[in-house]
Amino acid sequence: MKSTSFEKWQPIESAPRDGTRIIVLTRATEQGPSDVDVVRWIKPRHHGEFCWTSTESDINCTIIYDDWEVAYWMPMPAALGPRKTPDLASKLPPAPVEEDGSGI
Repeated sequence: MKSTSFEKWQPIESAPRDGTRIIVLTRATEQGPSDVDVVRWIKPRHHGEFCWTSTESDINCTIIYDDWEVAYWMPMPAALGPRKTPDLASKLPPAPVEEDGSGI
């Protein structure tokens, strides 16, 4: 993976799909606002396809994101010391707006 600035988000289409843990920016949906999560591209035990899966998932309750739910990514940073980022949200690219709901 190429070296990337901590604050530079890239389109999800360019993310590694080899099981590497990455940071992602999810899209806002009817279930909640845009958020940041740590995921990896894997085929979960109880799921038939490869997908973005939260690394915090419990084996019995896997959090899965469809491709359309993940907008941007960045590599995991090297070990960082304690760091406050109160202005990070203002530097994120705007999340795309969902055009038609899922009907939930």
